[in-house]
This record gives sequence, structure tokens and C-alpha cells, in this order.
Amino acid sequence: MKLARYGAPGQEKPGLIDGEGRLRDLSGVVPDLSGDVIGNEGLRRLAAIDPATLPLVAGTPRYGAPVAGIGKMICVGMNYADHAAETGAPVPEQPVLFMKATTAIGGPNDTVVIPLDSVKTDWEVELGVIIGEVTRHVPVEAALKHVAGYAVINDLSERAFQLEHGGQWVKGKSCDTFGPIGPWLVTRDEVADPQDLSLWLEVNGHRYQNGNTRTMVFGVAQLVSYISRYMTLMPGDVISTGTPAGVGLGLKPPTYLKPGDVIELGIEGLGRQRQDVVAYGDRNAW
Repeated sequence: MKLARYGAPGQEKPGLIDGEGRLRDLSGVVPDLSGDVIGNEGLRRLAAIDPATLPLVAGTPRYGAPVAGIGKMICVGMNYADHAAETGAPVPEQPVLFMKATTAIGGPNDTVVIPLDSVKTDWEVELGVIIGEVTRHVPVEAALKHVAGYAVINDLSERAFQLEHGGQWVKGKSCDTFGPIGPWLVTRDEVADPQDLSLWLEVNGHRYQNGNTRTMVFGVAQLVSYISRYMTLMPGDVISTGTPAGVGLGLKPPTYLKPGDVIELGIEGLGRQRQDVVAYGDRNAW
């Protein structure tokens, strides 16, 4: 299944994408696509519904993040060897973890706002893993059974805030609009192998990133297992699994986003995103 949330920010309704790619309304079945709906049993109930019995949604509504009430957004740094190399960092021996504030989360096609005083706003296409079951100390071989599904994420970053302002990376990762997720959650049964998905990103039509999840240093099952050693993963939590080479920081010379740019990105089988970039203070920014 492909599950989506649509409507104005803060007023999203649950939806399902049918076999013909049409959005159908799920609000008569579930109140929202929150963690208590996307567990294994909840997904089985949704899968039993005939999409033809659900109302079609007219027009082209905005898509929001495909999960409501995300409690944690956990990101993985340097999880592709080529990305580590382009930034001059060593390939990590254990996953590098950091958090992105949930206030950064938005819809897949929402406007990206360059933060106040930013000079190095950057892009990162990433595979998102959405947790469906309470997960703690799960072994690698059972980890994927705790995953509800997958989504496209743009893990936007302000590199000066991240690397030059001291402390942890979180302040360069958590600016408002820096976490577009979606357009939908693709349930794990539709993803034969999360370690064989092509992913790409373009700015103004130029392709900067063109990778595949097979080159991750730590795969999805390893990450879910590893993270669950240190914290309980709750239904609806999101893991952003790292980005391949081609970010602005790694280019020569480094290249960063500016107002008027257009970002487009996607992952095989999971859909695509498009974001207009505006300056902080732009009257159309929020």
C-alpha cells in the first residue's frame, strides 16, 4: 500500500493511493495515519479494504508528511562511503546518530526556507524508515518486521550551523522546513529489498546525487537493530538513513541553495518531491 496524508498544514486527512495512482480518502476508516494505525495489525486491516469503496479525493491537494505525530526523527550521518569521502570524513565504524527536531518536518512539496543568517544551506536525498512496532533490543534478523514502511526524505542541512557553530550537528539539521517527508509511506511488503533502491536529487534540473541504497555502510536492518539498543523506537518514529555523494558541501567549489532554486528528488518505487527555495522573511515562505 501507499498511504498518504493530504490537506492544509495541521489539517491533514489520511489517504490511500489506489492501483491507478488516485488518492482516496481514508478518514471514514481511521482518524489519521498515526503510530497506532501503522503497526502490523493496523496495516493488515487497511490492506483488507477494497480501495474502490473509498471516496476519491478531487483536485490536487497538498500532501503532508505521511505519518502524524512523529515522536522522534533520528538521522544517520556518513552512512555512504562516497559521501564520507567527499566531505573528508572517515567511514564510521559504528553508525553516527543525531536527531532532527520534529518542528523541521513538512510535506514533500512544501517550500524550503533558507534560515535567517544562513550561508550554506545544503540538500541530502535519503531513504526514510518508518517504525510500526515498539522496538527495543531487536536482533538484526527480526528488525525489518518492526518497520511499517519507507518514504523519501530530504535531510536539508545548514553546514555553517552544523560544522562551524560548535556543539552537535542538530542545530544545522533542525531549521524549520528542513525535513520534507513523503509523498507517501510505502508499506514494507511493497519494497522487496530496501538495500537495492536507486535515489537521486536535482537542483534546477542538474543532477547532483545519483546513488543506490546498496552502498550504505550500515543497512536498514542493522540501523533499526543498532538504534534500538540505545533508545526505544516507537510506532511513527522515523529514521533517515544517510545520503550518497553529491551534496553541495562536497562539490568543488562548494555549492549551496539560494532563493529561487528548485529541488527535485526521488527514490525508486517511493515517489518524488519538489521544493521551491525561498529566503527567510519572504511573505510566501510560511
